[in-house]
Order: sequence, then structure tokens, then C-alpha cells
Amino acid sequence: MNEAGIRNILQQGEGLQVEFKAARKQLNRDLYETICAFLNRDGGHILLGVKDNGGLSGVDPTCLNQLKKDFATAINNPQKLTPPCYLAIEEVEIEGATLLHIAVPPSSQVHRCNNRIFDRNEDGDFDITDNQSLVTQLYLRKQNSYTENSVYPYFSLTDLQPDLIARARKMAGNRQPGHPWLSLDDAELLTSARLVQHDYQRNVEGPTLAAILLFGKDNTILSALPHHKTDAILRRDNVDRYDDRDDIRTNLLDSYDRLLAFGEKHLNDPFYLEGVQRISLRSHILREVIGNLLIHREYTNPFPAKFVIEREALFTENGNRPHGHGRIDPARFSPYPKNPVIARVFKEIGLADELGSGVRKLFKYCKAYGGHDPELVENDIFNVQIALPVEVVKTSVKTSVKTSVKTSVKTSVKIVAMMKGDEQISAVAIAEKLGLSLRAVEMQIVKLKDENKIKRIGPAKGGHWEVTE
Repeated sequence: MNEAGIRNILQQGEGLQVEFKAARKQLNRDLYETICAFLNRDGGHILLGVKDNGGLSGVDPTCLNQLKKDFATAINNPQKLTPPCYLAIEEVEIEGATLLHIAVPPSSQVHRCNNRIFDRNEDGDFDITDNQSLVTQLYLRKQNSYTENSVYPYFSLTDLQPDLIARARKMAGNRQPGHPWLSLDDAELLTSARLVQHDYQRNVEGPTLAAILLFGKDNTILSALPHHKTDAILRRDNVDRYDDRDDIRTNLLDSYDRLLAFGEKHLNDPFYLEGVQRISLRSHILREVIGNLLIHREYTNPFPAKFVIEREALFTENGNRPHGHGRIDPARFSPYPKNPVIARVFKEIGLADELGSGVRKLFKYCKAYGGHDPELVENDIFNVQIALPVEVVKTSVKTSVKTSVKTSVKTSVKIVAMMKGDEQISAVAIAEKLGLSLRAVEMQIVKLKDENKIKRIGPAKGGHWEVTE
């Protein structure tokens, strides 16, 4: 988080989602109780090096590295916090004082600290372990907030694929030698990963929707979610239909592999050095885009997810439960977990990193790849658009096609010109005239609105465009 964001937290003062701790030379003993309470409630921000009244005391610079090591050790210790939660601790300089910032997302799980359950109330952390009514309410709130926790009591281990569970176990062991999953059988692994839960409202227990999506047989998945689908489409020459397509209706691990193979098949990988080492921009970008598409989707939304490669851009669409609206600005972005259980499994097997890192990596690598920052728009449908480099453009025609990396800029200019000439022109008409997909035009219109270059006056039908630039 940048300095402006930290100052805003300081200005808010302690409350339901803000906690200050002095932590001058060592971490406060009750730090993990606060983290547990934030995870169980609505998430929040913890600032170390700040007095209760908001005054800056700072963290001793000579103790910084040790504090970070102690935090990393404790936060991943299941005896301290269970289930473990992977959090980052960031160093920030404010008015000459060194602070440490911990962003805690709300979790889909009920967490315990030292085997006690804590909840947040105003500016305090309360032990509710012995209050059965409050504990039950907490479980019900989590299950209603995260559909990945929906329990399917009539499904069993026989509806899952043992080879997929074995594959995940092996991947986790390759990523971390001695990983706890290596010593667990299938049932124990599912329980450890919170993929088997108790539904307190119906008083039943069974695998969750997350378990079915990750490890279920294809017919099991489609029984639970008949609309489950990810559509991978290449649309370069045949823009009315497609040049290549993969209709993916399977588990998330195989979905990841098929989407990655589709992207590698149709996207080139230009030479790029990071320092003195060559890295694959394509691999880094695809990893984050595909991870976002599979991990953060609202699976109960029947909207079919799309992964589309066109001449100028790669874009994705997926159903979403938004926690904000509009374009995502990395400088003011606060990550919010959509499916924390699925995200944790992806992290354990090495297919994802900590929450929020994907957005930062996309903004880091997309500019080098296609000449422009990515466009991430959060609404009921989550959209990602990434400009493609000149080298990626392919055609069935033998003559070469020269495409400027600034095509999207030229496209926006054309859209504005069309709106000036016809203030009632529709996005569909613009797409037809430019030979682009409707989604590509809609993304450009969103960007122009955000840049205050155009306004929509009146409803979609019967309204008109006003060009303000």
C-alpha cells in the first residue's frame, strides 16, 4: 500500500477494521488474536509501530528483519493459527518513522488462534469459543458469504478423482519438501484443506463445492453445477465465429492446464530480459490471468467464463461477486478473496501466490509485453483485457500484417470520432464498423468514461453520448 493509503488508515483510527500496535522491538503477543478476529469478521488493516492514539512510535530499524521472520514463522504455524493464512507484511516510511503494514482479508473459514476462536467487535478482539450461539452464527455467516463452502452431504470420496488428489499432493511436495499433505491420506488431506465441512444450518457434513470443483469427476461437477464452463476462443481471421476453440467443462486443475496450453499455442513469447536473466512474459501473464479466471470466479453465477484471444488483445470474462465497481487501480487496490479455499489449494500446489500479487505482476509485465497497462474492471462480470505485441499477430494471408502496439489508442480515437458524428451510435454499431468484438469496444468505452472523455446521457436505449474532451 502506498503512503496515501497508510495515512488514510491512520486518520480513521482504531475500529472494526483498523488496529494499531506499538511493536517497537518485538511483535505484540495479542497480534495473532487480532489477525484471527479480522479473518473471522470483515478483514482489516494492522499497523505496527503506531500507538493506540494513532501517534507514530515506529519500529526499531535494527529489529525489522527479525520481526518479519518471526511473523512469517508464526503465521504459517498451524499450532498458532489454524487453518493457516498466508499474509504479507510490508515496510512503510511515514514522517521518518518505519511502520509495518499487514492487510488481513476476510476469510471463508472460521479460524482459531491458540485453539481459541476470536471475533472482532468495534475496536476489540473477543474470545467467543465458549459461546456456542456466537460460534454457530459465525459458521453460518461464512457459509452464506462464500458459495465455495456449500456442503454437498450426498457426495462422497467416490465422486472425486483419487488421481487428482494424488497429483495435488505431489505438486505440493515438489514445491515444499516435507509438505504436510505428503503424510495424509485422501480423506485427511481434504479435511486439512477445509474441503470437507459441517453445515451448521442443516446439521450435515460432506465435501464442499470447492472440493468438487478441484477434484470432482466431470459428471460430479456438472451434477453440482450444470452450467459450469470455460470457453477458450481464438478469433483473429474468422471474427464472426472463431479460428480455434476449447470448450472446457472439467475440474480446475485440468482446466488450468488446458487454458495454459491454449494460450501457449496461440500467443508468441517475445524475448525479454529481467536483469541478466531471460524470463517468459507469456508464462508470467498467462499464469496470473488463468489463475484469476479460475480462483476468483463466482461459480454459482451461470455466466459462462471466457478466455478470448483476438488480433489486438487477450481478454477474459467471468461471473463475479463484486466488492467494488470500476477499473482497478493498483495504487489503491485492496485485494479481497473470492474463493479463499480454492486459492489456498492453488497456492499450496504452486499455481498461485499470495493474495493481490497477481494484479501487481500483471501491471509489471503487461506493459513490457504489449505496450499498455492491463485493464481490470470489477463489476458483476469481471473483465481483464491485455494488449498483445506486434509479434503475436498472425494471419492466414501470406503477406505480413503490421500492427502498431498503439492500436488500442487509435481505436479509442476512432470511437470518440464516431460518437461525435452520431451521438446515438450503439456499441454494437461501433464494433461492426471497426471490425472488433463487442467486448473489445465495451472495454474501450469503459476506459474513455474513466478518463472523462465521454459521458452517457440517459439510458442505454434512448440516451446519447456526450464527448467531453
